[in-house]
Amino acid sequence: MNPISPLIHLVDDDASVREALALLIGTVGLRVASWADPQDFMARFDRDAVGAIVLDMRMPGLSGLAVIDELRGQGVDQPVVMLTGHGSVDMCRRAFKAGAAEFLEKPVDDELLLGAVQAAVRAHVALRRQGAAGREARERFALLSAREREVLARVIQGLTSKQIARVLQLSPRTVETHRAHLQDKLQVQTLAQLVRQYAALVDEGAA
Repeated sequence: MNPISPLIHLVDDDASVREALALLIGTVGLRVASWADPQDFMARFDRDAVGAIVLDMRMPGLSGLAVIDELRGQGVDQPVVMLTGHGSVDMCRRAFKAGAAEFLEKPVDDELLLGAVQAAVRAHVALRRQGAAGREARERFALLSAREREVLARVIQGLTSKQIARVLQLSPRTVETHRAHLQDKLQVQTLAQLVRQYAALVDEGAA
């Protein structure tokens, strides 16, 4: 992960709330960017940064639900912690349906908020790491030759080198050579690692 601490975007039209929450979140070593205007936030915030968004439900001009809908429509992956001073079961349901990671009522308990924000950051860090690992796996898979992919597919099916040799009309030694090369290119040491990586690529449609 980038050594720079995660960035928490705090979006609330109440200046006193922004100031208090920014100070609170800063006590656990997280950076905070405060926004009074949700539309300004939408236009200017860094979508590539690792972190989370703390978003007020009721704001003039653009509601929290409208903001989260737009974020998800744009493919923004930062988790969102929703805050509201006028909570209801229906509002909570709508927030989670829209993709909120947490829904808290004001005045929010300090420990609850910090716990929610830190959990959201951990989830986002894990998501970004998973995405990076997936990209690396796809790049490594692209290095395989057509023959190595054929051998890989048979290995995943559970065939031995001798069986693969018969199917592909190759010598067992040639199959072993292809297996060694593809394991080197995919940077795996064991069959279990190979199967796990291949399964992930299949799930993504890359294999």
